[in-house]
Amino acid sequence: MEQRVRFCKTPNAERMAYAVTGEGPPLVVAPGWISNLQLHWDAEGPRRFWESLSRHHSLIRYDKPGTGLSDRDVEDLDPEARVRDISALVDHLNLDKFSIFGWSEGGPLAVAYAARNPHRVDHIVLYGAFARWWVPAKAVEPMIQMIRHQWGAGSAAMTALFVPSNDADQVAYWTQLQRDSASPQTAAKMLEENKTIDVREGAAQLACSALVLHRDKDQIVPVDNGRELAALIPESDFVLLSGENHLPWWGDTDALLRAADSFLRPGAPAQDAAPTATPAGGALRTVIFTDIVGHTEMMSRLGDAKGREVLREHEEITREALKAHGGIELKTMGDGFMASFTSVVKAVECAIALQRGFAERNEAAAEPLHVRVGLNAGEPIEEDGPDGRTDLFGETVILASRIAATAEGGEVLASLAVRELCAGKGFLFADAGAHVMRGFEDPVLVFAVRWQE
Repeated sequence: MEQRVRFCKTPNAERMAYAVTGEGPPLVVAPGWISNLQLHWDAEGPRRFWESLSRHHSLIRYDKPGTGLSDRDVEDLDPEARVRDISALVDHLNLDKFSIFGWSEGGPLAVAYAARNPHRVDHIVLYGAFARWWVPAKAVEPMIQMIRHQWGAGSAAMTALFVPSNDADQVAYWTQLQRDSASPQTAAKMLEENKTIDVREGAAQLACSALVLHRDKDQIVPVDNGRELAALIPESDFVLLSGENHLPWWGDTDALLRAADSFLRPGAPAQDAAPTATPAGGALRTVIFTDIVGHTEMMSRLGDAKGREVLREHEEITREALKAHGGIELKTMGDGFMASFTSVVKAVECAIALQRGFAERNEAAAEPLHVRVGLNAGEPIEEDGPDGRTDLFGETVILASRIAATAEGGEVLASLAVRELCAGKGFLFADAGAHVMRGFEDPVLVFAVRWQE
């Protein structure tokens, strides 16, 4: 299943990222505290969860301004602004009638929107949600200050609540996602603004039917909050799930998904359990090509033996960078490499590490190496070669190769797709213009990644 990330404008003129997957009646997801469309899609648990909801719906997910792939420099983070963001998204997509899945703080935001737009929302699913803020100020204020001034410790402290299982991989993933997806100031401000949430009046006015799902040992939002929310909504069903995970994609996700599916599609066959693995086809990959500038001239000047020594250094630096950043070496062409990454961020970090590695080597080397790097992101065709190794084909790969050929020595060039997926990640991109590339009808926009310290 493919995810296409696009952008729309909020009422405050901020760029908000959204993604649509699947086909069927639209289902809009109002996210929790911090989200990241790409990091959710790169991780097995979240991706399986969203793919399952996409099996019978056009699933529309978004990152709130200030988080994820949306604009990060945002001033207005109060709940009213977040409700307006939902309105801007559905207006942008021209949705006349749709359902909403609101989890955690996204739940009350979904309630507020549905109460004000009864003609547009036909079903609302609320998971781990609440009607009003319940944490005493003396309990939440120290956490807000820790997040604002010690984001590393703050994200770890929040993870301890979000991931009570203490699963090492889940803890590492969620801790890193929080830090990669919001600044400490934004994270603290959003948590502070949550103290003003109170949608009890709106919940009592809901005209659509609602399903309230809550896990009995939720560590973030105690189950009594879910009971209160369900009691306020005139037409609602409350389903108590077993477990302590607040994040919906971990724990007994099958029970959660079955309950949501039977509510959203009454009378339809029960949804099967979530797929156990992401299909190979349609997976997002970032493809990177490297190439030594002046390779032929160097080999002619040095001869085979000495030239091979230099190439060996090139291979060592490249393979070390690929290994350090989770890259998969697909091919080596003597003077260059083709590799793939499941994370676009790791791919760009690897490209920067490569150029810094070669620059450091060149400071003391008799024979400098000038390498050009090109990156593109998309959904290439994956096939197993005769040697059993996976290879990638298609336009995504071809464009990555063409972009690399456009670069100069010591330069990293990336496609528009790479730049957009890296929005808010701290990388610096410079417009390198539109280039005519063989096999592509229209000029291709490329961007230089600034890698110098």
